[in-house]
Amino acid sequence: MPGNSLSLDISTLYLVATLVAAMLGGLLIYFWRQEKIAALGWWGAAYLLGAASIALWIAGGDDLGFGLLLAVNAVGFIACGLVWDAARVFHGRTPSIVGVVAGAMVWLGAVLVADPLSEQVRLFLGAGIVAAYAALTASELWRERRKAMRSRWPAIFVPILHGAVLMLPIVLGDILSPGTGPYNAIWVAAFAAELVFYAIGTVFIIFMLVSERTLAIHKTAASIDPLTGLLNRRGFREATTRMIEREAKAGRPITAMIFDIDHFKAVNDTYGHATGDDVLRVFANVAVGALRVTDLLGRVGGEEFAALLPCGMEEALVAAERVRDAFEQAGIAVDGAPLATTVSIGVAGGPASTELDVLLASADTALYRAKRGGRNRVAAVLEEPLELDHARRLAQAARGDSAKANANAVSEAYV
Repeated sequence: MPGNSLSLDISTLYLVATLVAAMLGGLLIYFWRQEKIAALGWWGAAYLLGAASIALWIAGGDDLGFGLLLAVNAVGFIACGLVWDAARVFHGRTPSIVGVVAGAMVWLGAVLVADPLSEQVRLFLGAGIVAAYAALTASELWRERRKAMRSRWPAIFVPILHGAVLMLPIVLGDILSPGTGPYNAIWVAAFAAELVFYAIGTVFIIFMLVSERTLAIHKTAASIDPLTGLLNRRGFREATTRMIEREAKAGRPITAMIFDIDHFKAVNDTYGHATGDDVLRVFANVAVGALRVTDLLGRVGGEEFAALLPCGMEEALVAAERVRDAFEQAGIAVDGAPLATTVSIGVAGGPASTELDVLLASADTALYRAKRGGRNRVAAVLEEPLELDHARRLAQAARGDSAKANANAVSEAYV
């Protein structure tokens, strides 16, 4: 009677594992269809296959035939491979179909080609294959090293624990000899309970990973200008703050630039906003190509862009001239007619400890000097900016002079 009771408890545990795996697999498939996240589809398929494998094993009971036994185990190993592949897909790697079926092929090859294997050897081989997939899954999750992924550690721990439980009878060999004595029943019961924990724990981790990924995507989207793909004002300020702190620790100078596309309002008024958007996109592409990977570039206004470079003034002026020349040669055409594209650039530099607002205000001063000087040119504030109020006063004065120059030009046009 005690043996029958234990057998019933084990069967119940495996039945619970089957139902849990099937339910969670269906849930993952549902969210895959809703959210269009490919990895969820892989995970869902793995759970459904795993549930089918356990269900077939329970249905066969003690009379499970040799052929059905091979099929049940092969399906289970493919399910383990799908879990590993899902982790690969989730982190942007290509799926490995060969890797998915490799465990099943090893199992079938060992059982069919080699001499008849004892029940104990088959159990050890199967446990080793599943443990190998668990280790591969853990290593795949380990590759994701972004600090934002706080769930990385439990995501690694759960598959490692699963693999450790599977390897337990191999490591302890004679003590937990499968197929004989009471220890076999104890191990099978422990594995059944751990299987339920693994199924629930893994899905919990999956949703943690997906949630963090979604939050990261939304945070990134909030920092990106949708038209040009560059940093928006908020994203630019956050990124430049980190750069200033880094360069200040290293004692290196920094230089700011402000770009303003010349006569952009006239382009919008004459050709429409769609053409204006094209001009902005072209400038963004030109500027990215002309600046270095280490330089930060963002769209901070309608037709106004800003950049922060970890270098001195001399090097920054060369980079600004590259941007100006490349945009002038961009070759934009409207209805077959060339459209003149020029940009005015203001440049200001300072020591590593200079505040971003001070640099931008000084660069703004230089920008309006460039516009007052005839546009399509680079101007620089050569004196070192000392404080924000002083830099802003200079910028306001430059704007005033520029406005007066524009007004005089309009008056002369009507004389």
